[in-house]
Amino acid sequence: MSLVLVAHGTRKQRGVAMVGDLAQRVSATLGETVHVSFVDVLGPTPSEVLAAMPDEPVTLVPAFLSRGYHVTTDIPAHVEASGHPDVTVTEALGPGPQLVRVLADRLIESGWHRDDSVILAAAGTSDPGAQHDLHMMATWLSATIGSRVELGFAATGTPRVADAVAALRRRRHSRVVVASYLLSEGLFQDRLRASGADVVTEPLGMHPGLARLIASRFRRARVAMAA
Repeated sequence: MSLVLVAHGTRKQRGVAMVGDLAQRVSATLGETVHVSFVDVLGPTPSEVLAAMPDEPVTLVPAFLSRGYHVTTDIPAHVEASGHPDVTVTEALGPGPQLVRVLADRLIESGWHRDDSVILAAAGTSDPGAQHDLHMMATWLSATIGSRVELGFAATGTPRVADAVAALRRRRHSRVVVASYLLSEGLFQDRLRASGADVVTEPLGMHPGLARLIASRFRRARVAMAA
């Protein structure tokens, strides 16, 4: 079985390198090569990677933190365009408890305190299912850290992260911490850092929990195919 990790894509070389490093970590965990593809900005695209593979089964894991257009529309279109006869596409990486633990770890390592105000910052989406996923993650993170977590968006949706930071400053006399719900460095992470928050956590991609989660997606797909 061939393994493919599909990410969004970015013009930031650090972001591209992160996806490659993440795939290498998953490869080391599984003892198999994980191929990388991108749905936007740069290639190779999923359809190009799949078209170059033999007709053996392929499992494709979307490296996206919630459902959305790329997961529900772009990736299936690439699979169809590739002409590959046997491709299994797993769920997106979120929402889920493993990602909540990763977010909590990122907060702790950033120096977060319990009396800080926290904003969960995502890229944003107009997809109702993805919006539900994001609100679910904010609720779960709130329960984990014991205080309300607001949502903010770097691109699509309101409030924008900078506006959410400003609103919290008006309501509360506390530090504002932005918890990045992004996979890698790129334009959106830059926007979080420019939001005026006191602390912005690192993207999630190189946290060990992400590699474990992706490896688990590949393993579960293999078990399901064998059943």
